Amino acid sequence: MVAFVKPRNDRLERIAPLTSLPVFFDLKGKSVLIAGGSDGAAWKAELLAAAGAEVHVFCPADELSEGFRKQLDQFIHHDAFWQAAYFKSFALAVGDCKTEEEARCFHDHAVAAGVPVNVIDKPTFCQFKFGSIVNRSPVVIGISTDGAAPILGQAIRRRIETLLPQSLKVWAQLAQAIRTHVTDTLTSVQRRHFWERFVDRAFAGKEPETDTVSNLITDADRTRTNANRSGHVTLVGAGPGDAELLTLKAVRALQAADVILFDDLVSGEVLELARREAKRMLVGKRGGRQSCRQEDINATMLALAKAGKQVVRLKSGDPMIFGRAGEEIAHLRRENIPVDVIPGITAASGMASSLGMSLTHRDHAQSVRFITGHSRHGGLPADVDWASVADPHTTTVFYMGGRTAPLIADRLIAEGLQPSTRSVIMADVGRTTQREWHGSLQNLAEGMEKIGYENPVLIAVGGAVSACVTVGADADSLAETPAVALSLVAVA
Repeated sequence: MVAFVKPRNDRLERIAPLTSLPVFFDLKGKSVLIAGGSDGAAWKAELLAAAGAEVHVFCPADELSEGFRKQLDQFIHHDAFWQAAYFKSFALAVGDCKTEEEARCFHDHAVAAGVPVNVIDKPTFCQFKFGSIVNRSPVVIGISTDGAAPILGQAIRRRIETLLPQSLKVWAQLAQAIRTHVTDTLTSVQRRHFWERFVDRAFAGKEPETDTVSNLITDADRTRTNANRSGHVTLVGAGPGDAELLTLKAVRALQAADVILFDDLVSGEVLELARREAKRMLVGKRGGRQSCRQEDINATMLALAKAGKQVVRLKSGDPMIFGRAGEEIAHLRRENIPVDVIPGITAASGMASSLGMSLTHRDHAQSVRFITGHSRHGGLPADVDWASVADPHTTTVFYMGGRTAPLIADRLIAEGLQPSTRSVIMADVGRTTQREWHGSLQNLAEGMEKIGYENPVLIAVGGAVSACVTVGADADSLAETPAVALSLVAVA
């Protein structure tokens, strides 16, 4: 009896076992054989042609699928079945075989001729497999589950598709074109700096401009110190808390950032999507708590951008709604710092989707208002037309109104809104700690006592709220609810 001894693998511990080795065939100008005329064979033929191969299709015309016939002009069609003598003329062979016997025969003849072979949907007779593909050619990503779970492979492909901008193809083509020039022009240190900045811009989701390469080379040539390097600021909306509510553009900005200045309300799950190397700085402002001054935040963004950093100013919700974005943009532009804005899902939208509440329900509300719940001095804002706000046919959502909730209720009732008008308070919108209270306007103060003042809240008032009470919590009640919101990210 021969004893089995597990081999030592100390030198290769960093590489986990692979079910198959991912390799990439260069098929430009090479001939490949496709045997069969099904839609599956047509898809393989189209894929091989896209890789630059000259595709020869062996199949009687009357056995070609309708889909195959429509694209037959892309290939060389042989109105006959395959024969063993053909294999020696081809670099690859793909067969669409109806029976096990035919599959075995096709496979064995290809192997005998030294031609890599794949028999569609018959893994036993495949020397290579087709995986799911993410195409940003010359960047090509292949995904394989070794045939165990094709649906999982497709799901993984969709996830990757959402993270890679379409413009990456143009950047990769540009990298091909300039690589030799960059190598000949810059020192090793400068090249590293050049390619770091190149990659950051490639993942920002925009196509390169005419002077992109010259600017990057000039920037790298100045030295790797921060002096004289141009930076950039992007204001990014982090949404109400659920990381899956981020836009794809927001994720790309986080993954390209050097420094992230984030609000106190931004969730840890959102920050986890940022690249690991990015420096993170908390610059939160919360009522009744020690906070960063807006002037200090402006100065920090400006200093970092002038130091050549790619800065993300990460704001909860949407940066253009109660986020002081206007002041920050104006400050940066006065100093000629380029600034972009990536919108986010504002908390009111997150609340509405969580409740299943249409803010503009046709039977209850013909308009919607977002109003700050307090002035910079702590009381009710004085420059709001409260008589207009008391319109029963408008849904009104108050941001940052937790501590002024009793004043809000009193003022609306004084302006003519019925005390029984339905209202909802929601804390920690879009998070696992989300809580909500349903009741009437006259009991808003009581609702705030139940919800508490420690976490950020939204208050919605109006007829549209009554439409969601029947599917939400009972009137005048508090509910602990899991965060359920509409996701704008395609997730398998």
